[in-house]
Amino acid sequence: MAHPSDPLLLRVVVVAVATVVLLPSPPVAGDPDLLQDICVADLTSSVKVNGFACKATVSEDDFYFKGLGAPGNTNTTYGSVVTGANVATVPGLNTLGVSMSRIDYAPGGVNPPHTHPRATEMVFVLQGTLDVGFLTTANKLVAKTIAAGDAFVFPRGLVHFQKNSGDGPAAVISAFNSQLPGTQSIATTLFAATPDVPTSVLTKAFQVGTKEVDKIKSRLAPKKQT
Repeated sequence: MAHPSDPLLLRVVVVAVATVVLLPSPPVAGDPDLLQDICVADLTSSVKVNGFACKATVSEDDFYFKGLGAPGNTNTTYGSVVTGANVATVPGLNTLGVSMSRIDYAPGGVNPPHTHPRATEMVFVLQGTLDVGFLTTANKLVAKTIAAGDAFVFPRGLVHFQKNSGDGPAAVISAFNSQLPGTQSIATTLFAATPDVPTSVLTKAFQVGTKEVDKIKSRLAPKKQT
């Protein structure tokens, strides 16, 4: 029997430990495995979990949504509008790890740079022509012009955008591997946060003056209800 101080035995132990430590971790799923057939979200529950509590009484309407069939109103600041079919509008999606959206764009409309921290996105063009792209963490732009019938993927968490480059309206259907992918619009996140991101931070980050920062903040501030 080998002695604990035997050099060969020590090398074997070191290699074994290093192998365990360096092995890649198991892939992390977007949602845990289901423990029941369905878990329709109780959007009124005060229980806070990674998802929503399950409600006791469900119906077919919890799994139904017809909001993706018609164009949305693109008379917005950016000339685009997103209609989401996620757990907030389709409670039956709770724990299922998928959702969809429809995005409509007026001519020249843009879905400004943003991220989805909890999902990869894949868009399918229904109509029109779009300039799309995403940025890697090495600041490399991956961009392409896509048209009706084309699909394009935006990796999870990376900043991306779409712009209608045609003369007519454009629309896409987006698919996500999360029931609630979340959206952080870069400009709104930085310039319309509550409380405010300090102006000194923004002037330093963007290498502009206080007046420019204040002007952007005023334009992106939420409209007050009257």
